[in-house]
Amino acid sequence: MGIYLNPDNDGFRTAVRSKIYVDKTGLIEHTNDCLNTEQMYICVSRPRRFGKSMALKMLAAYYSCGCDSKELFQKFKISKTESFYEHLNQYDVIFLNMQQFLIEARGQDVIEYLEQEVLDELLEEYGAHLKKTNIGLAAALRKIYVKTKKKFFFLIDEWGCVMRERQESEEQQKQYLDFLRNLLKDQPYVALAYMTGILPVKKYGVHSALNMFWEYSMTDQFDFEEYTGFTEAEVRELCAQSDVDFTQVSDWYDGYRLRRFRHIYNPRSVVAVMKNRIFSSYWTTTETYDALKTYIDMVFDGLRSDIVHMLGGGRVRVNTFSFQNDMRNFNTKDDVLTLLIHLGYLTYDAEKEESYIPNKEIVKEFENAMRTGGWAEVMRVLKASEKLLEDTLNGNEQSVAEALDRAHTEVSSILTYNDENSLSCAIGLAYYSARKDYKLIRELPTGRGFADIIFLPLPHANKPAIVVELKYDKSVQSAIQQIKDRKYTQALEEYSGEIFLVGISYDKEKKFHHCIIEKINL
Repeated sequence: MGIYLNPDNDGFRTAVRSKIYVDKTGLIEHTNDCLNTEQMYICVSRPRRFGKSMALKMLAAYYSCGCDSKELFQKFKISKTESFYEHLNQYDVIFLNMQQFLIEARGQDVIEYLEQEVLDELLEEYGAHLKKTNIGLAAALRKIYVKTKKKFFFLIDEWGCVMRERQESEEQQKQYLDFLRNLLKDQPYVALAYMTGILPVKKYGVHSALNMFWEYSMTDQFDFEEYTGFTEAEVRELCAQSDVDFTQVSDWYDGYRLRRFRHIYNPRSVVAVMKNRIFSSYWTTTETYDALKTYIDMVFDGLRSDIVHMLGGGRVRVNTFSFQNDMRNFNTKDDVLTLLIHLGYLTYDAEKEESYIPNKEIVKEFENAMRTGGWAEVMRVLKASEKLLEDTLNGNEQSVAEALDRAHTEVSSILTYNDENSLSCAIGLAYYSARKDYKLIRELPTGRGFADIIFLPLPHANKPAIVVELKYDKSVQSAIQQIKDRKYTQALEEYSGEIFLVGISYDKEKKFHHCIIEKINL
């Protein structure tokens, strides 16, 4: 048992002792299936505080032959699987935390420092099989394998921190990638390699230096979707156990959308709200807003428009394939948006190839990033949004129309009206403050079409529901009539009380908004 070679199970034991622990041991069944196969190279990238290090501690506790973890795993899902005993504590595990090596090297070459640290422990365990002690790590592992036929299970945490911390030196980055490739690729001693980081494997040209890895990232997690964050079922159970309102938790922290699991939650924030019982921005407080501001302020054609579009509740198409998987090389707005997807500031619908802002917590982070410099017109619209909501609920049609005219004037240089979709995003932006008490739903299916925007009051709000229909260069009367004819209010089957029907139209010639507001009871 050592620090790097065959660590103990204390890290995972600490996690399961915690007051809030969600069983993610099903991940082990997937890694068991990948052992000693063509799929044995796994790179999982997720945003910070999404449980990456927790997963590595769990895998180390399960596979490491330096500990006995039978009792530790006995009450969890993995213990019910056929492969549980077959691989339990059966492997030499090498656990590398690249962030730790980067810090502790202190000016020394990081790779040399890493190799020496791990070799020291290998010599203690397998010194009898190594006649030379001044050889590289890969060479030492090959010799051990030839003598013992033992395979190693590699766990690499924060694999990409070298790429982030050494952005200015492409040569150091290439040396690091070459080291990993030589250590892992086509080596007979590798049973499985599991890497985690914020970004997928760095690309150079059309090829990756680590092209043997199967990538599981925020643009597509494939079989690892369930282990990306907390699922809706897991969050519902936590809310029931902690007596916390699920609807509010969903509004604040839901929104990461994958192919099968359509509702994935940020684990850090969910655990924090269960513990503190106060809804706040927990995940985003672990990093300053400057990190987001740096990227949204970049000068790429269409980037500002896309940001405002998403802030208004809309979606934008993103080509994620040109991104070089680093934080330095950007050629288009799509590269910037793809980085924000990987960092967790945006979510990505792989089926539609669209991105959007996932939840209230992240919306607030965008607002914070826009407060200083470059976004003054947007901030003026956001500040005016509370008065707009008040006028709407007071039925003041003229004031609402005039407020929308002013909002459009403010953002017209960024967001251009050209159809009902862009109008919808502008309206969503204008009603920004409503998100404090409402869940904004765009294009809600009603059985007879889609309601453009519905403001559904949150349980704590004591507010009426609002159904909005938009018309671009058509009469405002047709908007309000469509709400009635297509019975959009029937979509609010679990809601009872007052409903405001709001018809809004935009005259592209006169550049005026028109508004009709009616009130009904459901």
